[in-house]
Amino acid sequence: MTVPALPFSDPVRLHLSPGGVNRRLEPDAATRGRIAKALDLASLDSFVADVKLEPTAAGWRLSGHVMASLAQLCGITLERLPVEIDTRFSFPLAEAVDEDSEEIVITLDDESPDLIENGQIDLGQYVVEQLALQLDPFPRKLGAEFVQPPEPAEISPFAVLKTRRPDGEG
Repeated sequence: MTVPALPFSDPVRLHLSPGGVNRRLEPDAATRGRIAKALDLASLDSFVADVKLEPTAAGWRLSGHVMASLAQLCGITLERLPVEIDTRFSFPLAEAVDEDSEEIVITLDDESPDLIENGQIDLGQYVVEQLALQLDPFPRKLGAEFVQPPEPAEISPFAVLKTRRPDGEG
């Protein structure tokens, strides 16, 4: 099984950035097209993310600001729905623990860190994920309603045979 290519990637090796990273990510038109396809968008007209990766006492903190202009398709009318995204995010990151360790710690709080694997993180993946989290999973045009078509009177598979039966036979 082949793993699909990431629609947007901007990896950062942490050992090369001990003081942190400030970066503006602005994918080109071709990359925005791949992101739109991956997120099932009608279009992704603009996408800009300002990210800051900084060391903390417990590991790292990734924060940023994601802005995008896009269009989703209404699930009922299939019309384009313009959407403006303007959101901020911030969460902790921590180095992955040694797999030989027998201790596994699981927490369910909101501040449990994402794990850093192989000493690098992909800023592109994180900003696409933040964009995806802001999308309406069931976009619908204002006032659009789904109307269930009427059920046929006869649902029986033999209903067609009744219409072929000659009169008087029973």
